[in-house]
Amino acid sequence: MADANDFNTKVIEEFRANGGVVGGPFDGTRLLLLTTTGAKSGQPRVNPLAYRNEDERVFVFASKAGAPTNPDWYHNLTAHPEVTVEVGVERFGARASVITGPERDRIYAAHAAENPGFAEYQEKTARIIPVVELVRL
Repeated sequence: MADANDFNTKVIEEFRANGGVVGGPFDGTRLLLLTTTGAKSGQPRVNPLAYRNEDERVFVFASKAGAPTNPDWYHNLTAHPEVTVEVGVERFGARASVITGPERDRIYAAHAAENPGFAEYQEKTARIIPVVELVRL
């Protein structure tokens, strides 16, 4: 898992050094940095995530590339919903709120239509990939 952490560290550094712009495999992808509080450790954890904006609303997707389990950051924000979000050079506090039902399905489908990898992630897993709204505080 150190490899994934090293990869994320490089993405986070590039994001912060370039005002939110990241190249390589994420070239052209809208990314934000989500800082959660570790569910067990209580330590801050930063994750680069693709996101969707809709009418001033911000959504992230707990896809974990279609793995059978939710990502650690999702467990962290369900335990501690107060998070910090970095979009470009802006940083703000937010409360994470899991979206369910038809609204979740609509938002996920719209995101997957613009980002086909997310359609593939949902096809790869039996779980329903959670959609989380980051509500600005």
